[in-house]
Amino acid sequence: MLRPVQPPVSADAAPLAPSAWWVRLLSRLPFPALYLLADLLGWLAFRVFPHRDEVVRANLSLCFPDLDAARITDIRRRYYAGFADVLVEVIKSATLEPEEIRRRVRIVGLEQARALLTQGQSVLLAAAHQCNWEWMLLALSLELEFPLDAAYKPLVDSWAEREMKKVRSRFGSRLVPAKELLADIIRRGKIVRAVAMVADQEPTTSEHKHWTRFLNRDTAFYMGPEQIARVTRFPVFFIGMKRTARGLYEMSFIPLSSAGESLQPGELTERYVRLVERQILDAPPDWPWSHKRWKLKKSLYVR
Repeated sequence: MLRPVQPPVSADAAPLAPSAWWVRLLSRLPFPALYLLADLLGWLAFRVFPHRDEVVRANLSLCFPDLDAARITDIRRRYYAGFADVLVEVIKSATLEPEEIRRRVRIVGLEQARALLTQGQSVLLAAAHQCNWEWMLLALSLELEFPLDAAYKPLVDSWAEREMKKVRSRFGSRLVPAKELLADIIRRGKIVRAVAMVADQEPTTSEHKHWTRFLNRDTAFYMGPEQIARVTRFPVFFIGMKRTARGLYEMSFIPLSSAGESLQPGELTERYVRLVERQILDAPPDWPWSHKRWKLKKSLYVR
């Protein structure tokens, strides 16, 4: 079997310092203790200090108009509980051993993408904010066996930005600001690698948007994966994620397009949207309902 060639480390790339002392201290707690903390945080967020409760209620009511109040309340409760779980799981990531990540995140269908990489073909991976997308990145960094570049949106708070970069890059992934991604891909075009991006954000600053019906609402989608695939002719895979038990997840690789496939404008984005929608419908509490996803309104002049 051909072994992957790792990209050279740039001369100005300095190793990241360890996470903050209190993050490392908390992350050393066993999972049962962290999940007790998550139970408390989830209860507080649902009952005492509801986090963006009006946004969560409005989003769920508009996306699921056929559900009664009791079902909406149940999804809200489970959403806050799951959000708290992901929070402590991200803290645990600061010291989590590789074998523990491998045990907790099972990857299905990676073989096709890895075979393309082995043949010298870079691939594009498109995911969504479903379940614990931070563990998705860590698991993929460990199992892919090839360089992994991950697009991300830099955080406004400089401390949080530093801490999240430390966690996200623990197992060798390379973080690239989303706005610089295409230029970076072209500049480093000779390196065979996977390029990963989470593409269900609202494209508030993007010039190019794809409008579609999503969760019963007119919704604009970021067209980054489609634009990058058109320029690079990379094959594209969707990475789905589902929670199989508390602290256990399964990732699935699903082909979206082949290398250089000729598609109509918006077709690849639409394929992506339908898969994102399907996994949300299968597990509504595992998507971030507190995010103001529908700030953009569709113009009457947009078809």
